[in-house]
Amino acid sequence: MKIYKNIDSYIKAQPKAFQEKLTEMREIVGKAAPKVTETISYGMPTYVGKGNIVHFAAMKGHLGFYPSPSGVTEFASELANYSTSKGCIRFPYDVPLPKTLITKIVKFRVAEDKKQTY
Repeated sequence: MKIYKNIDSYIKAQPKAFQEKLTEMREIVGKAAPKVTETISYGMPTYVGKGNIVHFAAMKGHLGFYPSPSGVTEFASELANYSTSKGCIRFPYDVPLPKTLITKIVKFRVAEDKKQTY
């Protein structure tokens, strides 16, 4: 696993074709969760409150968004047009990011995180 100092270095290390979407995802998450901490965890951009809230990563054919299994199941009907798995949503690079949906998912995860007693 490649080690990145911060999210800026992560984005700069990705192929140019992916950098715009990664920057956009960072902005969406940052606006939806302004009081959480940005870090790198598991080799990808991560947002942390009491625990991990969401991660995202550049993949070959999509931008991977990881809001935990609860973030996927809670919004399953709204995610019907996207490929998902237990804790992952795959956003194709050639389709605009669903900003409103991502914002709702992040806010859901922030609220969920605040209830945790780690």
